[in-house]
Amino acid sequence: MADRWEFSQLVRERAVVWRREAFLMCGDWSLAEDLVQTALLRMYVRRHRLDPAGIDAYARRVISRLAIDETRRPYRRAELRNALPDTPVDDPEAAAALDVRTALQKVPPKQRAVLVLRFFSDLTNAEAAKVLRISEGTVKSQAARGLATLRQLLGENTEPIEGSVR
Repeated sequence: MADRWEFSQLVRERAVVWRREAFLMCGDWSLAEDLVQTALLRMYVRRHRLDPAGIDAYARRVISRLAIDETRRPYRRAELRNALPDTPVDDPEAAAALDVRTALQKVPPKQRAVLVLRFFSDLTNAEAAKVLRISEGTVKSQAARGLATLRQLLGENTEPIEGSVR
């Protein structure tokens, strides 16, 4: 993928998906855009060495690492933000989605990254492990812990339903 035109075409096609994934990992649209921009810069510099078939995996790896690293920066914790006023929502599905996104932001960053890659990006355990450079067992345990935290935050009953297989 040595051609700049080819790279820009690919970015036009995939940037929206990458931005959504970044948003789910960090919970802030402007930060998600920054993460994707930083990832695109890193990808552009390495465009001569990138395989077009593996570009999504590389982008996910860079974005997930940037999102996790961003939570470790002390200046992010000290930053003051004004919260936007709440707006009424009539659609119960939209309210449920908002609840899930709000709860997702309370999940630790690594667990959040695993949940987004596994359930939003629909990657297998092996693919998510490769993206995050962790073992498959760690992906499974982080996903289980993240789902348990989400269930607890959303107030769902975590007891198995009679007759179900866990």
